[in-house]
Amino acid sequence: MPRFTAFLRGVSPMNAKMPELKAAFESAGFANVRTVLASGNVVFDSERTDEREIERLAEEVMMRVLGRSFYAVVRSCAHLADVLAADWYATHGIPPQAKRVITFMREAAVPRVCRVGRHSAPTWRGAGVHAAHRAGVWQGCDHADDGYRGALCEGVRSD
Repeated sequence: MPRFTAFLRGVSPMNAKMPELKAAFESAGFANVRTVLASGNVVFDSERTDEREIERLAEEVMMRVLGRSFYAVVRSCAHLADVLAADWYATHGIPPQAKRVITFMREAAVPRVCRVGRHSAPTWRGAGVHAAHRAGVWQGCDHADDGYRGALCEGVRSD
């Protein structure tokens, strides 16, 4: 049976008890359910293989069992192993010992790299505005509001 990880947005020890979260996933028919500390991440086996279907089921069962739902992004553990092995940051000159931060989204987005000096940050366009601009982090990107004219943006930090 394939193994999956559910990344749950907004879970904390204050709004969801890990034993109850585990019980919710088990009630949906998932097997070998484990919560990862108090992170809100849940690892489990499933006969289902469609990640979108698993996300919907997880959100429904959390609402039913916990009385609230958390936004779920599900990926197979095999896919996660492939992501780790690929080391997508290596091409950007990130040192091997540096911490990697990866954001998983439900829907595919076209990634671009925002570069300031020697530092790079992958960013995604959302709602017509460069995601890093919406957060107020980067200025001077040539693709801020009108789509992407270039894969790199040369800018300055606003903080």
